[in-house]
Amino acid sequence: MSSGAGSVFGDACPLAVTPAQLRRLAPASVALLDASWHMPTSPRRPAAEFVKLRIPGARFLDLDAVASPHELGLKHMMPAPEAFAQACESFGITPESHVVIYDTHGVFSSPRALFMFRAFGHDRSSILDGGLPAWLAHGCPTESGEPAPVEKTTYPVPKLDASVVRDYAQIVSNARADPLRDSLADIVLDARSEERYLGTAPEPRPGLSSGHIPYSFSLPFTALLDTQPLSLFSASATSPAPSAPDASAPADPQPPSLPIPLAEKYTTLKTTTRMHEAVRAALGDALAEEVLAGRRGAVASCGSGMTAGVVWLALKMLGMGEQGAGKGPAIYDESWTGYAMRPESPIVKGEEKRE
Repeated sequence: MSSGAGSVFGDACPLAVTPAQLRRLAPASVALLDASWHMPTSPRRPAAEFVKLRIPGARFLDLDAVASPHELGLKHMMPAPEAFAQACESFGITPESHVVIYDTHGVFSSPRALFMFRAFGHDRSSILDGGLPAWLAHGCPTESGEPAPVEKTTYPVPKLDASVVRDYAQIVSNARADPLRDSLADIVLDARSEERYLGTAPEPRPGLSSGHIPYSFSLPFTALLDTQPLSLFSASATSPAPSAPDASAPADPQPPSLPIPLAEKYTTLKTTTRMHEAVRAALGDALAEEVLAGRRGAVASCGSGMTAGVVWLALKMLGMGEQGAGKGPAIYDESWTGYAMRPESPIVKGEEKRE
């Protein structure tokens, strides 16, 4: 784990690193966190899977456990600054540590954890693009068993950047204004599937209405990701082929049995060019450019605040709010679950007319 030695990237740590880049980083300079999370209906238990298979030196970050309690019982809300600092101390993280976050889907919950670190001013933080599956596909080492203890550090209580988090009252107020008519209104980008946004498919949480926040735009987080087949032998693909068949050679190797049930495909970030295309398809060219230039606020929302992190990350990678240029992207912390649980919330189903 990190000893506070900083990172080869200095203070300008990238938003995402590749497995090859991570392997080149000195272990003492990096704090690795597994921030895997699964839907409540999933039988998978990320903390148990972490013990069975992980990147060497990683710690498990339970986004639900560190979260602040919520009046509606919502999970993985932004933690209090004190709770964030305590978690960092327990992981051996200092303000100088380069924190690299991954998950077992590829790219799913790690952007939400990255958002948390960046919102508390820890800019020396990145996600591992492709997560644990990409690490395995590149033939990188793993470990299992209970992690070795780390030396507790001191992490000063940080200040939350409140401008990157939206609450219910702010979203309701914003929903009264058509952003195509009111230049001060934030653009709300909904990361759920288009079917849930339109109200034609049910929510995964029983009893919760589907539909969308008035004047919001649909931008499914999947539109910002690619899928890759999980191959555990890509690292050997560059090995030279034998000059002639060898009858004594074993048959093609079979994938080793993994101790955790990884999916056959995993997600990686699209190129920024293709991310840009997805944002333009959702907003139209003119509004997309206003948002990416930081002239208009943008708020990512999803089912419960988790995959909104993917939209937030894409906007950051496209330059929104970088180097202090205009407004940066924000996340509606409660997202659709908190919004739709309240009976007074206006809900739109179907397409909205846009002028």
